[in-house]
Amino acid sequence: MHVLYADDETTLQTLMKNQLEKLGHSVVVCPDGPTAVAALEREPFDCLIVDLDMPGMKGAEVIERAKKIRPDIEAVVITGKPDLQSALTAIDNHVFAFLTKPCSFKQIKSLLSEVYHRLAGSRRLAALEHRVRQTDGDGQLVGNGSAMDQVRQVIKKVAPTDSTVMIRGETGCGKELVARAVHNASLRAGEPMVSINCGALPENLIESELFGHVKGAFTGADNARVGLFEVADGGTIFLDEIGELPLMMQAKLLRVLETGDIRRLGSNQSKRVDVRVICATHRDLEKMVQEDQFREDLMFRINTFEIHVPSLRERTEDIMPLAEHLLRRHRSDCDDNDCFTAEATTELLAHKWPGNVRELANVVEHAAILCDKLPIDADCLPRHFSRRKLRNEIRESGPMTIREMEMMAIDRAIERNGGDKKAAAEELGISVKTLYNKLNSAEEKAA
Repeated sequence: MHVLYADDETTLQTLMKNQLEKLGHSVVVCPDGPTAVAALEREPFDCLIVDLDMPGMKGAEVIERAKKIRPDIEAVVITGKPDLQSALTAIDNHVFAFLTKPCSFKQIKSLLSEVYHRLAGSRRLAALEHRVRQTDGDGQLVGNGSAMDQVRQVIKKVAPTDSTVMIRGETGCGKELVARAVHNASLRAGEPMVSINCGALPENLIESELFGHVKGAFTGADNARVGLFEVADGGTIFLDEIGELPLMMQAKLLRVLETGDIRRLGSNQSKRVDVRVICATHRDLEKMVQEDQFREDLMFRINTFEIHVPSLRERTEDIMPLAEHLLRRHRSDCDDNDCFTAEATTELLAHKWPGNVRELANVVEHAAILCDKLPIDADCLPRHFSRRKLRNEIRESGPMTIREMEMMAIDRAIERNGGDKKAAAEELGISVKTLYNKLNSAEEKAA
């Protein structure tokens, strides 16, 4: 950690600096309060260790200033003059620990270890929250076209019920977002929604993941584990890509849906759960039933109410509103009227989007990284957009020789990469030597 130690005792300053650095921490020592505040304004510290009685500014005031500058900093008080008022002040300032002098270095070492683990936990939580926001966005169904209006109307009708919902649509079209919208508009909105991709887990782990297991249920089951149906009790479970579920698990899932009882792997005891099930698939379940790959009784059970999510090419009027919405995740400087140039907009609207909204999200993120200043131009879009643009230019320019088309592609690539020939060669899929040979050959011919 990066530690700030503030104390006016010279002997302790040297001792603490040496000992804390031996533990791997970086340490800045300050002899008084004003110096400590100046250091806090200058550097991002993880932990503040401060004496309460210092010249110039009391330790309590340093802590108060520290919390305003960096709210997540952890403060530790070490004082030689403990009293009730000091302890109450420390509590008011959310001090992590309050030690009295003399204290052993073993105490300080143990305390800093606790501080480290607390900070690490906070960072993991922040990273998880960021990941959830990136995955789920703000839960908003973006699009004003008739196709999305119809989806919203269907959600509005089915959400308040406990009916099982089947969401169908191509990969990447936003089926999980629709599932979340159903959950958020339901009476279970205050309870958890748990998602699982049935095709992402090995067959031998699916039962344990869904229903849990007891200790010793199988090799490696050193501890009991709660399944996702129990985690979602009272709320919603979203079974994405249910068409990938093995036949054996389809039978067990059907029993749970019909009885509401789950049984942990290796246990003889059943437990009743109250879970609303939402499923999704991009596969043709009716065809899978005919081919004996999916149980017909399960299909009837999960298909109580169906929602079709349109592909992006079925709602082209939503492409630009979606692109702008996705761009605001990465760029706070995005203005509704100044996000993409007319040329970039033309390219985005002309694309067929086989990967649907997921592909659009990746394209927008790519462009947001490349573009230094908004609006985003067509040159910041991924390589396949550039190739289509080149094909259009060639088509509009009339008859050309293969050499002329080749040189046009090279010129455009060099221009897109700001004159960097190595990057241009990489984009074109040729070696730098080949690129130079073609440029030299063109110059010789021109001469």
